Amino acid sequence: MDRETRSAAIAAACILLLFGLAAYFLPAIMLAAGSVSTVLAAIVAAIFMVALFVVFWLRGRSQRKKGR
Repeated sequence: MDRETRSAAIAAACILLLFGLAAYFLPAIMLAAGSVSTVLAAIVAAIFMVALFVVFWLRGRSQRKKGR
């Protein structure tokens, strides 16, 4: 594994680790938000799901601009 692929793999692992940790706490966050409003709980879940794809999309865009 060369340096570029290693750094890409480390970055992807860090992103997945952070989102995995967020997913672990997501039910508690949704229950707290659901006590305020069920719509708010749905919005929290939707933001979590979209955020994962947005982070990888932005990373891909950044890598494309660098010419890798």
